[in-house]
Amino acid sequence: MERLIYEGRFLVNTVGGIMRQDDLRVMYGRVNWEKMFREADYHKIANIIYLASLGNGDKIPERWRERFFERYQKALRFGDVYREAQQEILMMMEMMNLPCFVISSCAVRELYPVPEMSACGLLKLLVDEKSYVLAKGYMVDLGYETDYSYKGYGEHMKNAAGFDMEIYYKLPLRTRLYDKNMKLMLETASFWGRYKYVRGFSLENQFVYMLASAAYAYVTDALLIRNVLDLYVFHRMWKEKMNIESIEKRMEGFRVDELGKKILHIAYMWFGSKGEKASDGLPEDIKVYDILENRILSRGVLNNETDQQALKLERLVQREINREQFREKRAAFTEKWRKRRKNTGRMLRWVFPEYKYMCVIYPILEDFSILLPICWIWRGIRQLKGLLISNLFKKKKPD
Repeated sequence: MERLIYEGRFLVNTVGGIMRQDDLRVMYGRVNWEKMFREADYHKIANIIYLASLGNGDKIPERWRERFFERYQKALRFGDVYREAQQEILMMMEMMNLPCFVISSCAVRELYPVPEMSACGLLKLLVDEKSYVLAKGYMVDLGYETDYSYKGYGEHMKNAAGFDMEIYYKLPLRTRLYDKNMKLMLETASFWGRYKYVRGFSLENQFVYMLASAAYAYVTDALLIRNVLDLYVFHRMWKEKMNIESIEKRMEGFRVDELGKKILHIAYMWFGSKGEKASDGLPEDIKVYDILENRILSRGVLNNETDQQALKLERLVQREINREQFREKRAAFTEKWRKRRKNTGRMLRWVFPEYKYMCVIYPILEDFSILLPICWIWRGIRQLKGLLISNLFKKKKPD
């Protein structure tokens, strides 16, 4: 446990040093680079850790230095890929007159000091459930294949060039409160750029979505260091142009306004400059942020949660998960009984064939239909007799 927290803090301090352009003094001798790479890769910051290793490459084992470099190269090449791929997808939707909503794009890449410091982001689209199959078909026509599915929500797709996108017919954010507030933001959305069928969030609503999603990811123990870093660069760039009152009102609707503030505060604690940290103010109770940090870095293993909004959201999410599991079990039970009834019906039709079929075997039924039960019994006796004789001959058959 302590090792996991140590590795997480090492990554946070290293990334923060790069963002602030500090003079890094890394204790390379104490680092398990295999675990460090896997942890950095999980949090999608391996490309930034490579930048921190420049000038100290001889202190990192060659195998892991190469792995970090691979992630950096991938991030570097991504800049040439994402613009073309993203535009191609949106143009396809526009040409086919298929309304869609851009939940998130790769635009956050442009907010980093150098673009290759960002993650290889993805395009997230929301379409109407009735148009989902059609939209997915267009993605297949563009060369995208399903990588994995989000049951009940949508799927993750990628193309040969390495560009990832997610297409949804329902956002993967459980709880009715999240669903209600997301719908309110979608209803007020404007057209995205010059498109007539593609819509997107306003600046404030984009930040609200990022912050509310971060709070949701936090209580489900899926919040990455990269998510916190994206929040930081977005807020740092646009805070002067955003309507703070509008953002606070939206976050109150999600009922994670205080939790969101804490996540944003820890983003500045991790990555902000001394001046930014000072302007952000000192936390009243540093223990609250220790709990938050430990939960993020331990992926939920070290969970001593005290935030009431986080605890409530966690209960609501778990309740929805339980409901989904109950519905799945009920559907499986119903399907099981449907198959059983079908098999029973098939067996009964074989034991008691319909009247017309029996008339072919026993013509007397055409004049005396009342004899149908007797003919059923007689047919059954004949079949049973034939089966017994067949088994008897098999036993007596010489080797």
